[in-house]
Amino acid sequence: MNLNERSVAPLQARLVSVPHHRSAKVTSAPEPPVSSTQSRSSSSWTVASNLLVSFRYAWTGITYAYKTQRNFRIHTVIGTLAIGLGFFLHLSSVKLAVIGLTIGAVMAMELLNTAIESVVDLTVGQSYHELAKVAKDCAAGAVLIFALAALLVATVLLLPPLLVQLGLITAGVSS
Repeated sequence: MNLNERSVAPLQARLVSVPHHRSAKVTSAPEPPVSSTQSRSSSSWTVASNLLVSFRYAWTGITYAYKTQRNFRIHTVIGTLAIGLGFFLHLSSVKLAVIGLTIGAVMAMELLNTAIESVVDLTVGQSYHELAKVAKDCAAGAVLIFALAALLVATVLLLPPLLVQLGLITAGVSS
C-alpha cells in the first residue's frame, strides 16, 4: 500500500476522534499530513534518516506512554524503588541486573500494550468489535503476567536481605 496525502487524510481524521487508550484522554490532534514542499524530517510518516532520529522517535513513544498511561507511571515508580532498594541492600551485580532486566521487560510490555491498543482504536474507531476487545484484553493480560513475574523476582531477590536489614530474620540468608 502506498501512503500519500489522500490515503492518509481519512486515517488522520479518525485519529482525532479516537482515544489512544481506554483511560487516556486525547489532548491534541495529530499533525496534518506533510506536503511535498514541507520538511519531512519531523514527520512520523517517514523513515528515520539516521540513528539519532530513531532514538528521538523512541523517546517520543516513551514520553507519550509516561504522560498518558497511568500504569506506565506506576511501573516507573515501582521499578525505581526496586533498583534503589537493591543498591541500598548492596545486592550483587547479577541480582541488580536481573531486577533491572525484569523492570525493563515490564515497561516494554506496557509500551507494546499501549501500541496495540492504539492500533486497535485506529482500526475500529469508536465502534465496538469483539475482536478488538480480545486484542486489548490479551495485551493487558500479557502485561499483568509479566508484572506478576516481576513481583516474584522482587520478592525472591529483595525480601530476604530486606528482612535481614530490618532485623526480622538472622543474617544466615544469602544476599
